[in-house]
Amino acid sequence: MTSPPPLRLASSDQGSTAALRAGVAVAGVSVVSVVGPVLGLSPWLIAAAAGGALTALTVDAARFGGLGGHLLAESLPLGFGRARLRRIAVHEAGHLLLAAENQLPVKQVLVGSRACLRHGLRVNGSTELEPPAQVKMPLEDLRRWSRVLLAGMVAETVEYGGSRGGADDRALLGRLWGLSGHDVTTAQNEQRRARREVQQWLEQHRERLQASAEQLLQEA
Repeated sequence: MTSPPPLRLASSDQGSTAALRAGVAVAGVSVVSVVGPVLGLSPWLIAAAAGGALTALTVDAARFGGLGGHLLAESLPLGFGRARLRRIAVHEAGHLLLAAENQLPVKQVLVGSRACLRHGLRVNGSTELEPPAQVKMPLEDLRRWSRVLLAGMVAETVEYGGSRGGADDRALLGRLWGLSGHDVTTAQNEQRRARREVQQWLEQHRERLQASAEQLLQEA
């Protein structure tokens, strides 16, 4: 029997950013179409600009999996790119620290869209863990996984006051509890409890969180 594939905790705001990027492009083309003639812009110039915007979105989706904007943002000078990467590193450091605290082996941590793309992943950051031995886990194992899955979002909240990544983590956590056989109320209460425990732990070990994030950032 083949072993189960590794489990990845992905950090990404790709979906919302892609939608925003497309929306901005469409809105920009619409505004130029209306205002352009008033300003004396050639219809050919307006058409070329619209085509260029749509072509850029298409190339980004085809070549970079929608991560072209993220790659650009992570490469910005004057510390802006590094600041974005640091936030991703903080998210992954949260997973890493709580995985160690809960005895869940980590196989790989990736920070940044470029590193993820090199491994065939269309996300901004990733923490790869050994998969659980069984899908329907005992309650204590569910609690351990809950703490680890929530740790990335909570780490961002502790360090920045809120989280951007973690949609995939929330979805995976919901699937694990959905397969557990526990009722919805129990699942919700346990997840709230896990979040409180993780936040308390990370606040008490904030220097470790920052040091771990810095190390991941240097290795990115």
